[in-house]
This record gives sequence, C-alpha cells and structure tokens, in this order.
Amino acid sequence: MKKNVRKQGILLPISSIPSAYGIGTFGKESYRFVDFLEKSGNHLWQILPLGPTGYGDSPYQSFSTFAGNPYYIDLELLIEDGYLTKEICDSYDFGDNEHYVDYEKIYLSRFKVLKIAFDNAREQGLTETGDYQKFLTENAYWLDDYALYMAVKNSFGGVCFMEWDEDIRLRKAAALRKYRKKLAEEIAFYCFQQYLFAKQWKELKAYANKKGIGIVGDIPIYVAFDSADTWANPKLFQLDKEGRPIGVAGCPPDCFSETGQLWGNPLYDWSYHKKTGYAWWMQRIAYCYQLYDVLRIDHFRGFDEYWFVPYGDPTAENGHWEKGPGYELFDVMKKKLGRKKVIAEDLGFLTPSVIRLVKKTGYPGMKILQFAFDAGNDSEYLPHNYDKNCVVYTGTHDNDTTVGFLQNMPEKDKKFAKKYLGHKNDKKLCFEIIRAALSSCADTAIIPMQDYLELDSSARINTPSTLGCNWKWRMDKNALDPKLAKKIYKMAKLYARV
Repeated sequence: MKKNVRKQGILLPISSIPSAYGIGTFGKESYRFVDFLEKSGNHLWQILPLGPTGYGDSPYQSFSTFAGNPYYIDLELLIEDGYLTKEICDSYDFGDNEHYVDYEKIYLSRFKVLKIAFDNAREQGLTETGDYQKFLTENAYWLDDYALYMAVKNSFGGVCFMEWDEDIRLRKAAALRKYRKKLAEEIAFYCFQQYLFAKQWKELKAYANKKGIGIVGDIPIYVAFDSADTWANPKLFQLDKEGRPIGVAGCPPDCFSETGQLWGNPLYDWSYHKKTGYAWWMQRIAYCYQLYDVLRIDHFRGFDEYWFVPYGDPTAENGHWEKGPGYELFDVMKKKLGRKKVIAEDLGFLTPSVIRLVKKTGYPGMKILQFAFDAGNDSEYLPHNYDKNCVVYTGTHDNDTTVGFLQNMPEKDKKFAKKYLGHKNDKKLCFEIIRAALSSCADTAIIPMQDYLELDSSARINTPSTLGCNWKWRMDKNALDPKLAKKIYKMAKLYARV
C-alpha cells in the first residue's frame, strides 16, 4: 500500500520577490523561486491575497475581492511582448531600496507605465483578439463593476464612494450609463490591467503546477468597505438606507489589545446570503479555485460567530457576538463545488462551537510554533499535542520572524524552548524550531522564507494594528542559494515530506 506523502511548503508574498522595478511580480524571479521550491523538496507555495491595495497597502483591505493587484504585472514581460521598452521603464522612479517596497513611488509610477503599455497594445491590436474579448466576457460579472468603480473613484480624486455624487453613489441607472460613456477610456484601461494580471499569473501557476508545486491562496473573510464589492452589491452587507454600515468587523479586547481590534469592514447580512443559497460566496470561492490550488480562509471563526462593533465607535470594546452561517455555508460549498482543499485559519480564542465547526468541515486548522513555548503551559501548539490533520507554521505573516521572536523572547520561555528542542545554542534555535515543524506529525508544514534565511525583525511582513511599516519586506536577489535548497531538501527527505 502506498504511503501518504506528507507535504511542506514556503510562505513568501509575491510583493517580496526580488523583481526589477520596485516590487515583486510574476516575472522571471518568481519562476526562479518555483525552481527553488522544487529543488528544496517543497510541494506548496503560500502567498498572501492578490487583490489591488489602497491606503495602508494591506492585501487584506482590497478594492475588490475578484480583481488582481496591477503592481504584480511584470514589466520585463511586457518589454518582451513589445508593449514597453526598457528605456521607458528605466525612466520612472520605483524606489531605490531593493529590500523594501516604496508604495508611494510604485503608486505614482506604475499606472503611468501600464498606460503606455495599454496604448501600445491597443495599437498593435491586442484588445481586438479573441483571447482578450473572451476574458472580458467570462469575467464581466465582476470586471464591469470593478473597472467602472476604479474609473469613477479616480474621477472623484480617489475618495471613498460614500463621498461621490448621490446618483452614482446609489448606482442610479442614468448615472451608470453617463459614467460608462464619459469614462470609457479609463474603464478600458482597468480591464487591460486585469487581462495582463490574469495572463501572467495563469502562466506562472501553470509552471508551478507542472513542477508539482501547488499554490496556497489566501481569502480574507471580509471585504473592504471602500470596494467595488460593497458599492455594487450593498444587499450583501449590513448597511443602512444611505449605504453606511450598521456595524463593522473587529475583535474583542484580549491580552494583546485592551480595546480590541477595530477592522472597520462591513459585516455580511447572513440572512440575505442564506436566501440566495450563498450564491455570491459560491461565485467568490469558485473564482479563487481558478487562481489557487489550496485556499486558506482567514478568520475562520467569523463563520461561527463574529464581533459586531457599532458603526462610528472609536474602538472595538463595545461590540458583541453575533451568529454566523455556521456549517451550512460549507455544506453548500461541498455540494456546489465538490470537495476542495482548504486551510482553516482557526487562531485566537476558540470557543467549543468554533472547534466543532472546524471539526465538522474536516478542514485542517493551523498550529503556530511561536505560540508554543510558554514556559509551564502544555500548549496546544507544542508538536506532541498535534493530530495529523493540521498545518504547522513556525510563524505567519502577522508574526515576527523566528529570529526576531527568539531575540525578544522572555528568558524563562527561551529556557523552556531550549529544553523542549534539546538544543542550547541560541544561534541554532531558529533551525531547530523549523525542524520541530517538519518532524511533527502534521500532514503539512509551511515555513516563512525569512525563517529559512534566518532573518531578524527587519524582515517582518506585518505587525497587526499598526500602519506605515508593513507589507514592505523584499527578499535579497542572492537569497536562493543552492546550498540552502540542499539543506531544506535533506530535512524534507529525513521527515518523509518528499
């Protein structure tokens, strides 16, 4: 009988790839990373949400749950296609620090360069091709609203749709016709961006799949208020007659925050979703499986219960729990879409009902080793407490790097970690924590790339509840060392993950 192969993967955001022109893209360096994954015995590449980002640059606050981030379109591939020249790309300022993304410079330059590519591609007849027209038709159900939303948003100086003129804010038929005609050029430009994004991503994913690498995507449970989704589909959310949220999403006060976390996303009107047979959710999830092989569902506990914060409250303190759709949504999903690969982000304080929901779905939950080493506490995150149906991480995009974590660890916890791991050398502790993940009985282990590179806190991706320094880290262009690939492969083989 063939033994089930355990899997391992690496977490690395697209933005962190060391591509040219300021931010990671779907270009040659991403293909190099796929080759590295294959050589190092990895089966999975986990990324962060791919949606277009706005203020704060968070991939978890996107202008659309369907659209892709135009920043990830590779300009060098557009040079090869004949839509741009190297001279044009080099004439723009995308930032001069190859280890960090300068989002302001990217924002000010990227769209100008892509507009030149659009003009050239249209001149060369791309927009008249069958392939291009097919893309527009097949994606019209979300693309039409997204492209119009972005064009109108730009025409109003980038402000939230709540500040637009009333006729277009409320999507009056005459206003929709007027703006579609008036902004036709801009709308076409946004459609072009999405075509390029989909084409380049599809080719990169196909390359990865051919090498035996599956893509783990990430779906935020909530959408941003200032998004095409909220503007185009207000019935999906708990909004008043003016389109303002009645309540917003967040987390209650806990040991990490005395006032809780105020996310500000609009909350779903689950009774409406139930009436439609969760049609929008099925559409959303089905689309995700065109992009990814495995889906990590963020804030899974929100499907059981969610924290309702009255709109306008300055903190999340006065919120209360409301019931979510529970298992019913996932039952519909299994019937409509079949059995799909899902990772349930089940972190935080878990009530018995959340634990029952995760168990009923059969989806693996997450184990984070950085949460494990609390001296004197037999934590559920310690490897000896795992069952096979889970995914173990050293840390996530919301955690410090493991080296940074160890540097800031209380001494009594570090002493316990050394005892548990059977290793006294501080410099080797990071790799021993990786070893603990890979050697555990968890079916899947995913390690952030920064931990394999043994990088300190300067390589941290995100610090929750802060603005300004997140989502910026980029990997060094010389990081993909064949010796490191060999080292990772040996560990994968030792712990039966290849």
